Amino acid sequence: MLELFEKYQKEGRSRLIKELGLKNIMSAPRLIKVVLNISLGEALTNKKAIDSASGDLMQITGQKPITTKARKDISSFKVRRGDIIGLKVTLRGKRMYDFTEKLIKIVLPRIRDFRGIPENGFDSGGNYTLGISEQIVFPEIDYSRIDKIRGLEITLVTNSKTKNQTKKLMEYFGFPFEGRKRENK
Repeated sequence: MLELFEKYQKEGRSRLIKELGLKNIMSAPRLIKVVLNISLGEALTNKKAIDSASGDLMQITGQKPITTKARKDISSFKVRRGDIIGLKVTLRGKRMYDFTEKLIKIVLPRIRDFRGIPENGFDSGGNYTLGISEQIVFPEIDYSRIDKIRGLEITLVTNSKTKNQTKKLMEYFGFPFEGRKRENK
């Protein structure tokens, strides 16, 4: 079985160039990075939440997360500028492709009542954001050791300029969109 990156390099780029009517190989849509983000509003009152979520994110990605801080004061949420309000990890290269393959083949099928990923996660820049409501769908997470179920956001950043190019790339990788039957490639 070919790894996702090798499969994309060998046959995916040329197929996408033909399907999208692109002129050169450098214009083929490709994955640049994958960003995982956990927002931790509870971190303002519970400092252990940061350590727990950081451990979960480290197990999921194999990389140490960085903290994200509030950029400005928001009095209605009792947030002060500089407060830690989340964690994020940016994956590139081999780890990015390994994570994407794990997401497609293992994690998404483990989601309860999964009918495909929604098509409304595309932004105007050709990126796709997917929300996962429970971190326990990842096989690395031991259910008995978690303190709280937390959701996370996964953003696939591509070099594509349009939603159509990004969607074709994701379909080639094997992402199951809502309303479509999943094909085994």
